[in-house]
Amino acid sequence: MKIFRCQKCENPLYFENTKCEVCKSTLGYSEKNSSLAALVPSPDAPAGHLKNGYTLFKDDGKHYRYCKNAEHKACNWLLSDEDDGDFCTACALNHTIPNLQKKKNLKEWRKLERAKHRLVYALQRFGLPVIDRDAAPKEGLAFDFLSDKNASGNAQPVRTGHLNGLITINVAEADNVHREYMRKQMAEPYRTLIGHFRHEVGHYYWERLIRNRPEILKKFRDTFGDERADYGEALQRHYKNGAPKNWRQSYISKYAASHPWEDWAETWAHYLHLVDVLETAFYFGINTGAAFGENSPLRMRADFDPYQDGRFAKLLKAFVPLTFALNSLNRSMGQQDVYPFVIPKKTVKKLRFVHRLLHEKL
Repeated sequence: MKIFRCQKCENPLYFENTKCEVCKSTLGYSEKNSSLAALVPSPDAPAGHLKNGYTLFKDDGKHYRYCKNAEHKACNWLLSDEDDGDFCTACALNHTIPNLQKKKNLKEWRKLERAKHRLVYALQRFGLPVIDRDAAPKEGLAFDFLSDKNASGNAQPVRTGHLNGLITINVAEADNVHREYMRKQMAEPYRTLIGHFRHEVGHYYWERLIRNRPEILKKFRDTFGDERADYGEALQRHYKNGAPKNWRQSYISKYAASHPWEDWAETWAHYLHLVDVLETAFYFGINTGAAFGENSPLRMRADFDPYQDGRFAKLLKAFVPLTFALNSLNRSMGQQDVYPFVIPKKTVKKLRFVHRLLHEKL
């Protein structure tokens, strides 16, 4: 994620900020410019009025309003006079949200929205189509945020997953205690909300970018295996027997070894991890390993935008020492590794496939 700055006072900002803590400017995220804009109450509307309520500090002649979910402190994205509807691109993807009358649901939903908005930011940076299912029922994307307990209080297990463009996320995954419990139950080294979103949307983009393109589908099968293998049987076998003993030689995770579709989704998610971490490092101008010499495996310079740079080798060369540095910092604080994975050579080939697909070089 890029590091934002206040347009008025240059104070650094987080992606989710709605107010500058230094100059107190009201802020909103502009999708078109990938920027946090300082807002000025519009003289043409009452102060605080959300519809056509603001102009930009750097005025472009338009009026702006917040996405409707700003009312719940779940979104800071802007809509302009030219935009129809009440929701931004990220919030328009919601098909089902939890009952917000329950305070816990509201708290957890805000966490889900934070992760989803960061996901959509990345998809837009890649230039990928982000279309809600209301606009395109057959090709669009939608999210169901569901709870194990329905309105009557009865338990109905919710499984996080993807089906034909509809991604289901169990609201309980936003609870840190529950998520850590599930991580241990599943013997996973890493389990986060953003990881869930990146993994599941990978299934969606497999359908959009690969399934109906014969030449790319062939390259996919050459790289990941034949996805026509029975998916249900593969998952049953995985949950019964676990991953093969030598899975580390070919896969980024145990789950990736279960079926080519899951290998793809895990690899796609890790590529998005890679790019997001490198973009943050780029905006901070991070360099590592200088004390060890130019040829040290710890040497890296975050001097490029990973969304724009088409050289996969450069991304990977920078990512590995950066994660070593991040893991070392976490260990200094007694925390778990930020990136508890080792990338085998066969997974490097798979990551390169994702990179080339997103940069249209396949």
